[in-house]
Amino acid sequence: MLEIKDLYGGYGKITILNGVSFEIPPASITTVIGPNGAGKSTVFKAIFGLLNIHSGQILLDGKDVTRQTPKQMIDHGVTYVPQGRNVVPQLSVYHNLELGGITAKDQDLLRQRIDKVMDQFPMLREFRNRKAIELSGGQQKQLEVARSLLLDPKLILIDEPSIGLSPNLVQEVFRTLQMLRDQGVTILMVEQNAKSALAMSDYGLVLELGQTRMHDKAQKLLDDPRVGHLFLGGHIEEEEHA
Repeated sequence: MLEIKDLYGGYGKITILNGVSFEIPPASITTVIGPNGAGKSTVFKAIFGLLNIHSGQILLDGKDVTRQTPKQMIDHGVTYVPQGRNVVPQLSVYHNLELGGITAKDQDLLRQRIDKVMDQFPMLREFRNRKAIELSGGQQKQLEVARSLLLDPKLILIDEPSIGLSPNLVQEVFRTLQMLRDQGVTILMVEQNAKSALAMSDYGLVLELGQTRMHDKAQKLLDDPRVGHLFLGGHIEEEEHA
């Protein structure tokens, strides 16, 4: 579904990605983990056309989408939910949803999609007239995810969905992402809460120093002692052979 081939890129002349390569299948959740500065968020920005790609290739369903603009990536079915709160606090839930489809040409279709996402997220229908600022952190994150669905994406890039949320709300957001996966949406997620994120994911990807260090089924990464070593502040070491 999504394939990244030997990607190098960064900000201006500063290179952050140093040959990242990985592939994710459709209708799956892949969690990207790694220490601070590993290039996790940078990968998302590279995919979505928000930074300079020096070399390498990004393929979506076999089509080369390297160096496409964010608008072009949206047209290809990719949406991006960045870190932090990204709702308009003084607007109602419904008006925030309308903003998610601001580029839609067919307004009737947009209203149908808003109805659909409110069916998927009943809380949004219940609170449709409330200001976004009145929602809890978990509810605001659900609103952000729901808004990303209004352009009917096949791939969602979501960066640190658990930031600022209680453990219960984190699990609520994770269940939402699993529901979308079960409906056929592919999800690529950056998450510092590594254990919980891998536990609900299909695949995991470990980045370090802008390179892919491990890429496997999520449970295998959870069981691998090298991953634990990485998150204790060390580096992944190659296995020693007698």
